[in-house]
Amino acid sequence: MTVGGIISALVVGLIIGALGRLVVPGKQHIPIWLTIVIGIVAALIGTAIARGLGWANTPGVDWLEIVIQVVLAAIGVWAVAGLYGRRSVR
Repeated sequence: MTVGGIISALVVGLIIGALGRLVVPGKQHIPIWLTIVIGIVAALIGTAIARGLGWANTPGVDWLEIVIQVVLAAIGVWAVAGLYGRRSVR
């Protein structure tokens, strides 16, 4: 992977993770680096799902792919915030 690919993965992960975090109600007590990691994983899995369904190569903006990625990021943020919050309370 090139340096440009790594930087773009970080930027996309940050954006998708932030959007996923905005979708989840309430305050999430997780660090920003964990949000970025969740966003990167959600972006990769969302792209794979969109490609599998034939939605990845559409003209213009791939809105369905972005929606899938944000939903996956929201689920990831919700799950990790629940686990991370329980761990830090002890």
